[in-house]
Amino acid sequence: QVKLVESGGGLVQAGGSLRLSCALSGGTLSDYRLGWFRQAPGKERDLIGAIRRFGGGIEYADAVKGRFTISKDNANNTGILDMKDLKRDDTAVYFCAAGQKSWGPDIRNWDYWGQGTQVTVSS
Repeated sequence: QVKLVESGGGLVQAGGSLRLSCALSGGTLSDYRLGWFRQAPGKERDLIGAIRRFGGGIEYADAVKGRFTISKDNANNTGILDMKDLKRDDTAVYFCAAGQKSWGPDIRNWDYWGQGTQVTVSS
């Protein structure tokens, strides 16, 4: 059974940086596409970006383009979300998701989910 665990969330000041990790177990990360989502209180879970099996074809939401970078360390079964120039609007619970054929913003398209990690950006 594939399991995803996010880590690296926390409190950061506006303008700061943070790195989130997504560890996959029960499978091989290179077999899966990986997506990052976030959900702010009272809002829907939105796609931040996604990366294909071997690191290509990365797509980002407009809100994070140029500030967030998604990568995969397939050798260590870990996905990475590097965030810089963080804004208060980036405050949310961040989730990683995986699926062999998953893509796009519809959460129903993604097969496996982590439990989420809180990112809070203070002014």
